Amino acid sequence: MDRVKSSSREVMHVKDPGSRHLSQETVQTLIHQSQEAKKQAYCPYSKFRVGAALLTHDNCVFTGCNVENACNNLGVCAERTAISKAVSEGYRSFKAIAIASDLKDHFISPCGGCRQVMREFGSNWDVYLSKPDGLYRKMTVDELLPVSFGPEDMSMEKVFDIPNEY
Repeated sequence: MDRVKSSSREVMHVKDPGSRHLSQETVQTLIHQSQEAKKQAYCPYSKFRVGAALLTHDNCVFTGCNVENACNNLGVCAERTAISKAVSEGYRSFKAIAIASDLKDHFISPCGGCRQVMREFGSNWDVYLSKPDGLYRKMTVDELLPVSFGPEDMSMEKVFDIPNEY
């Protein structure tokens, strides 16, 4: 069995004033954590490493990396890994996520599936698209997925009321 030595399995905490806007130090910490998470990526097929660092409202950081599978559609993106880890620990609201890859000249951008998963937890939180040198572009989930479909749409009035008869 292959084992990977991890520096820590504990959830990291950052000191941030808690305002809507993150301090530059917090942004840099998130980007650094996403770059560290990228190192754990399992991507033997695409050779495309991705890491993510997700910040909760109480300043906990959950990291994730992409995990590929020989059956392509069973792989999991870094963003969804980090979100799943946070949700499994009871978190449902997030401040920001930083995403890192090895792309030298372009900011990494989340796939459509990850954008929709992020949207499940709100549209007005920050996404930091980064480069290996630490440069980043800040966007919101809403900017990445405009005119989106979210949980609130499920309770909107419908033309038909179809009973569940199964």
